Amino acid sequence: MSQRATPPFRADMVGSLLRPAALKQARAQHAKGEIDAAALKAVEDREIEKIVKKQAEVGLKLATDGEFRRSWWHFDFFRSLKGIEFYFTDKGIKFHGVDTKAESVRTVGKIGFAGHPHIEHFKFLQQHCRVVPKMTIPAPGVLHFRQGRVSVSKQVYPDLDAFFDDLGRAYRDAVQAFAAAGCRYLQLDDTTWAMMCDANERAHSRERGDNPDQLPKKYARMINMALEGKPADMVVTMHSCRGNFRSTWIAEGGYEPVAEVMFNDTNLDGYFLEYDSERAGGFEPLRFFPKGKKQLVLGLVTSKSGRLEPKDDIKRRIDEATKYVALDQLCLSPQCGFASTEEGNVLAEDEQWAKLKMIVELAEEVWGK
Repeated sequence: MSQRATPPFRADMVGSLLRPAALKQARAQHAKGEIDAAALKAVEDREIEKIVKKQAEVGLKLATDGEFRRSWWHFDFFRSLKGIEFYFTDKGIKFHGVDTKAESVRTVGKIGFAGHPHIEHFKFLQQHCRVVPKMTIPAPGVLHFRQGRVSVSKQVYPDLDAFFDDLGRAYRDAVQAFAAAGCRYLQLDDTTWAMMCDANERAHSRERGDNPDQLPKKYARMINMALEGKPADMVVTMHSCRGNFRSTWIAEGGYEPVAEVMFNDTNLDGYFLEYDSERAGGFEPLRFFPKGKKQLVLGLVTSKSGRLEPKDDIKRRIDEATKYVALDQLCLSPQCGFASTEEGNVLAEDEQWAKLKMIVELAEEVWGK
């Protein structure tokens, strides 16, 4: 067994990192009009350079920009697509015991891609990276699932299939734009698959006018549209998430309802799956994982608390997973990012880096140096 030369790596990470105090202060000042966009960008640039170096120092073979230029992991991407409107809502998204900011997006015109600020964000990351630069964007299904049919203009899209087609094409253009900029490691962050494993979320989906039984195939088709014509050396993975806001969550339930479609009907190169708690269920759905050609990244280290898991516990869990997936197809990561929104999870920056360092050490102990 050995380390991997291409992504996903044996020791990997999902994407977002805790925002340092200097960045939080600059964002607050910018929101109040005390500093301009150029001054904010200067702080973002400086703080991103620091965390890129830090990721290399702990031994990771990849680096992200920590999503430091974003407020949300998903809305910041969607709001720069054609046809999408960002707006303030009556209430935020409800997590266990806490609500997010009251903001959302909706579809008000024909969806399309005509350039995007995230392309420039990637270029900056690439310029300051000695390891593989990894870019993260929300998966196309995320624009639909939680907002639902009610958020898509019936005047613009009387037929929802046309909405899915346009969204898939917009993503194909986005993937091509990232590829042209030099991106060879792209991750689609996706809450939809795990939400469709939760009975309450399925009920909410029906209330919004959708059929959760039909959505997995539709979302898989959009992902495949997005990947059409991507360079052969470009790795695209997906991270499945049950919700991650201030160390809380939304969905519960194992991957059984969606595993077969998710693993076999999407043309992705790898999957980051949350497995840090009982909410994720057991490893049994991994029996659907295709042998030999894809990578599975086990999210066994939680990003929701600063407590370091005992290494032997993680190794035991990896061993359990090998009943269904060969060790050579497995990798290790945190279960999610450390700050899916700018507020961040409830742990310290030192604890965050200790977790990533432990993942690197575990990968060397399990797969060799």
